[in-house]
Amino acid sequence: MNSLIRSGRLQRRLKYVNAGLLFLPLFFCGAFSLYAQDDAKSIMSRVYEQDTSHDATLRATLEITGKDGRGIKKKFIISRIGSFGNGKTIVRFTDPVELRGVKLLSVNKPGVPDQQWIYMPATERVRSISPREQSERFAGSDFTYEDIAEHPFNNFTYQLLPAEDVIENHKTSKIMATPTASANSQYKFIYYWVAQDVPCILHAEMYDEGGRKIREMHASGLRKVSGICGARKTEMQSLLDGTKSVLTIDEAHLNTGLDSAMFTPESLEKNEP
Repeated sequence: MNSLIRSGRLQRRLKYVNAGLLFLPLFFCGAFSLYAQDDAKSIMSRVYEQDTSHDATLRATLEITGKDGRGIKKKFIISRIGSFGNGKTIVRFTDPVELRGVKLLSVNKPGVPDQQWIYMPATERVRSISPREQSERFAGSDFTYEDIAEHPFNNFTYQLLPAEDVIENHKTSKIMATPTASANSQYKFIYYWVAQDVPCILHAEMYDEGGRKIREMHASGLRKVSGICGARKTEMQSLLDGTKSVLTIDEAHLNTGLDSAMFTPESLEKNEP
């Protein structure tokens, strides 16, 4: 392990562990009914407001497939308290060995830039995460920091498009999200397909500044936990790189009474029980 650290390979792997976890709304969806008079903004606001739980703990597996077809699996636990856009999230890796014990804390407050800290057992130090890393890959996967970050709802404008596709046996509404400022996103625009019966994003396409489609996301396996419905599998493809990553939720537990004291930078250095 010491030689791995000295070589810098571990640091290069760890620099990609940056996340704020907006993918959580992909997994938790409440009761929803789409009316003809609903506009794009109201539909997307329900996606943000869908999870009414006070806290959540998820066990997840991230399977990354490279250009050569070889895959690698990474496992982690996601803990969250508060609401989306006004909460705190910790991601703790359990596998593989070189990532075990790595923890990322994200703190989100309305009207305030996100704050993030990462703890790496190899250095036994906590450091803050720069906002400039939003286009970096999360844990070396096809999900970037921005793809899974809690970006503020009003950082985008939303337009309902005249399309109605059936995805995963759900009628959907197609919405174009455009950043209000270039600094708000690495993308020029994003297309979302939102189910009409539950406020879940089932499909998304991301386009770069040149108008090229560079990523495509697909969610599937809707299930209910404590009356809240959500996707259990999310696949992201990097179209230009020819790679893909599949994120699977293995377990989901809501409202278990998580201690808020664990969601601080200082707590990241403590060993898990």
